[in-house]
Amino acid sequence: MAFTIRVVVVLHLLIIIIIMSLLLLQGDAEKLLIKLEEGKMKKCGINRIYQFGDSLSDTGNCLRETYCRAHSGCRFPPYGMNFYQKAVTGRCSNGLLMIDFIALECGLPLLNPSLEENADFSHGANFAVSGATALSVESLAKKKIHMSYTNSTLSVQLQWMSSHFNSVCSTDCPKYLENSLFLVGEIGGDELTYGLNQGKTMEELRRMVPDIVHAIIRGVRRVISFGATRIVVPGNIPAGCNPVILTIFGTRPSTTYDEYGCVKEWNNFIMYYNNYLKRGIHMLKREYPNISIIYGDYYSAYLWLRQNVVALGFDKNFVLKPCCGIGGDYNYREDMKCGDPGVEACADPNIYISWDGLHLTQKAYSWLTKWLIDDIIPQLNCPV
Repeated sequence: MAFTIRVVVVLHLLIIIIIMSLLLLQGDAEKLLIKLEEGKMKKCGINRIYQFGDSLSDTGNCLRETYCRAHSGCRFPPYGMNFYQKAVTGRCSNGLLMIDFIALECGLPLLNPSLEENADFSHGANFAVSGATALSVESLAKKKIHMSYTNSTLSVQLQWMSSHFNSVCSTDCPKYLENSLFLVGEIGGDELTYGLNQGKTMEELRRMVPDIVHAIIRGVRRVISFGATRIVVPGNIPAGCNPVILTIFGTRPSTTYDEYGCVKEWNNFIMYYNNYLKRGIHMLKREYPNISIIYGDYYSAYLWLRQNVVALGFDKNFVLKPCCGIGGDYNYREDMKCGDPGVEACADPNIYISWDGLHLTQKAYSWLTKWLIDDIIPQLNCPV
């Protein structure tokens, strides 16, 4: 019986994704979910969404920062190859991200990047920036970790939020935001990757976790102070399955792998990080019992995807390789990344989980979103 239900759900969602892809080509993505079926989150009555984070959710802010744009490979094709008119929007994927699918599920337009001039922010705003960290630039400098190509850390994004709300709801933000959804993250993973690439030991990275989590918790408190009542705080995916991490650890003779072929040490570390974050969220929930503060379990969502990889339409031969990449055991080279000259995308991104070695494909994001929404809806206290 359970197997039959799973098959029906999988087939139903495959039909949704196929029709979505067709309508994306016609520029009608935002009408799709409403036309096909009422999005599950529409019953929650969410009228605005606010996103903070890094490249997993940036929809164009990096491209509007001069230095960030100059150093981001996401500004070149084949990024966006499956987006409307193959537009390079700054999304680090071949198409839509999780925040895009969440907006569609709520019956809302896709969120505009907050740095876009004269954009419509009546349905929310996306403050995320590729490469952003939870820790401040100054804090990372003390740890002798250098940023990549943006200084727009979580605290900076929160400043943008503050300026935005002061202009649109300064007299009564709690009323203005009473039906809003906030996503504080995913963020905090980039500084760990920077540290790894810059020679930090696992113990040094582990010692960073409390500071990262405290920065995220401060961010949650900040959005609550403006009137947020429904907040999702995502953890990290098992990044030991990402080709970039597999490539880094592949040179270490002591590296061991799990049943999925992922780096055990890194995924164990990510579980430690996620558990620390969950404890911080638990304490916040005790402090604010009337506010929905929900842990976004990206880790479990990704494991579910891997456990059902064939049933969901992915090719099991490519689960550890990106669609867009070149060379090495995992089709990934640090010196020749997706977006660089000579690096091409695969013919069919829909059979790949990884897009470029670090970010996922549109199809993978769509399935992760499906799992996430099923998990968080009961916690959002939505009308039945």
